[in-house]
Amino acid sequence: MNAKASVKRSIVFFLVPDFTMVAFATAIEPLRIANRMLGFEAYRWRLASADGRPVKASNSVECAVDTSLDDERRKLAGPDRPSMVVVCSGMNIESYANKSVFAWLREEYNRGVAVGGLCTGAHVLASAGLLSNKRCAIHWENLPGFSEKYPKANVFADLFEVDQNVFTCAGGTASLDMMLKLIGDDFDETTVNRICEQMLTDRVRSPTDRQRLPLRARLGVQNAKVLAIIELMEAHLAEPLSLVEIADAVGLSRRQIERLFRQEMGRSPARYYLEIRLDRARHLLVQSSLPVVEVAVACGFVSASHFSKCYRELYARSPQQERADRKHMLAA
Repeated sequence: MNAKASVKRSIVFFLVPDFTMVAFATAIEPLRIANRMLGFEAYRWRLASADGRPVKASNSVECAVDTSLDDERRKLAGPDRPSMVVVCSGMNIESYANKSVFAWLREEYNRGVAVGGLCTGAHVLASAGLLSNKRCAIHWENLPGFSEKYPKANVFADLFEVDQNVFTCAGGTASLDMMLKLIGDDFDETTVNRICEQMLTDRVRSPTDRQRLPLRARLGVQNAKVLAIIELMEAHLAEPLSLVEIADAVGLSRRQIERLFRQEMGRSPARYYLEIRLDRARHLLVQSSLPVVEVAVACGFVSASHFSKCYRELYARSPQQERADRKHMLAA
């Protein structure tokens, strides 16, 4: 048995209401399989909630837990003290505010306990003040609102990020990749490969692999020039490029770009650019408390009135109605 065989981690998975089940399951399962492959309990874990009561996931499955926040605080100095705390969250995380949880996470971190976040867990860690000047990852759908709310966090659209004692991942099956990285650091590549074989996955993805499908697959577009133009557009939402600037960057004329977009996208490049800016605005409206005028500016609109007009034309509701509907849904 090698020297690393003595490594053990005790992990608390803290469940937040509406947590994402797939991210939670793909974080725990590689630990279970690692224990089986190694032949001893290298990893042990328990589930916790704020009050010790079961927590309902976003798929409506209710999950029983082992401990409460108070129970965990009593274990700080005892043999059951964890070496890692992982926050499991998912939908509606923007409205989550539990100062006791935030204080507990800070206490654990300040005692040298590693902290992690699955899916939107970075929101909770940032609210606890643990992500300032830290690299972190969050689900792509939540990234616009997160980056606006927590400008001091170095957030990336990566599968996962490990910055010293802080582990974050984008959720979904990225939880598996992050845990396999952790297991590989604790043991070796052979152990990781055996776990992959058990889970019928052929590789461990890199932290910087894409969260989303490549544009070619996501949009069903094959033309390389159109894809290059769309990538330029997505990289310049706050300060939109002119069609002349785009044409110069890709080596096409304005007329060629117009024709390509009509053929491939069924709309003009200006219309497509407007739609992806409005899509970002929609995410900001439902994920952040930014004033509408600031959302407009963040998405490249020169005035709130023009933004509202364009938004209403696309979504058949005003930005204010979008935000009000979201608040009503959360309160229901």
